[in-house]
Amino acid sequence: MQSLKERGKTVCLRIHPENDNFFGTKARQFLFLRGKSAHFASAVFYMIDVIRSILLYSWRKVDYVVFVRYLMGTAYLPAPLDKIAYHFFALVVPKSEIMIFLDVSPEAAVSRIVQSRVEREMFEDTDSLNKVRNRALSLAFLDKWIIVDSNRPTTEVAASIMKIIS
Repeated sequence: MQSLKERGKTVCLRIHPENDNFFGTKARQFLFLRGKSAHFASAVFYMIDVIRSILLYSWRKVDYVVFVRYLMGTAYLPAPLDKIAYHFFALVVPKSEIMIFLDVSPEAAVSRIVQSRVEREMFEDTDSLNKVRNRALSLAFLDKWIIVDSNRPTTEVAASIMKIIS
């Protein structure tokens, strides 16, 4: 993001669930709970948060719109619902010519989470992250996502992304 801004590009970044609205805040609250009800509630509020972002931000006149998780949020749903939801949303939401999936190992993800936060979400253990990663990778292969190895240092990952979008 910073290197894009340094090049004079405008960027709109939305990280889902987002904390600037009721739906994103509720989705995040449910992610810190456990059980099927919390899982379902987090998914519903997440979807509404993403739809809200699409309605409010996808039309903005900026050089780059970055939605974190976005379609890949469906990977958090149990199989086969993950693929069904992905295909449905891929048909109805705006998509870019370039879609980048930042792939990180579950071990590296847990390490980064532990370093950056005190409390973990329901999916932030190695086993859950491994399941979600495998589902997300299978979705990425369905729709021609560009997969970037994100186990590397941030500067290398950023350089890879810049090369892809240039």
